[in-house]
Amino acid sequence: MNDLLALDNQICFSLYAANRAITARYRPLLAELELTYPQYLVMLVLWERAGAGQATRVSDLGARLRLDSGTLTPLLKRLALRGLVRRDRSVEDERVVTLSLTPQGEELRELAALIPQKLLCGLDVAPERLLALRNELNSVLRVIEVQAGKESNA
Repeated sequence: MNDLLALDNQICFSLYAANRAITARYRPLLAELELTYPQYLVMLVLWERAGAGQATRVSDLGARLRLDSGTLTPLLKRLALRGLVRRDRSVEDERVVTLSLTPQGEELRELAALIPQKLLCGLDVAPERLLALRNELNSVLRVIEVQAGKESNA
């Protein structure tokens, strides 16, 4: 009988270890852009939204990245200090902060476009397996979030 409390039987540990390994693989690639992994995630969302012509509210960014404002605010301040993003308060409601890319932030996108391919270079994993894994993880995440929503409403 498998021990339910054995570390190697924990899904959470496999996810945690995989996350750390992937983040470590990103680190040297992102160092070239002078970005941390969380900053890179912020920039990905901003590049995605800018390409679609959408303004990005800080609250929307937090929801998309599943980050609270206490985590997000320092990230955004550092990106603004680097001249990559601009933070503006809404004229209608000054509690609302919107984000926009600066020209420097938009230029960084071209360099960042090479990162996904560099990340996969040398990995002996078929891209189809990685896509299937991503899709399965997204599916599990949706189930967990729906369940968490039900539990918080109970």
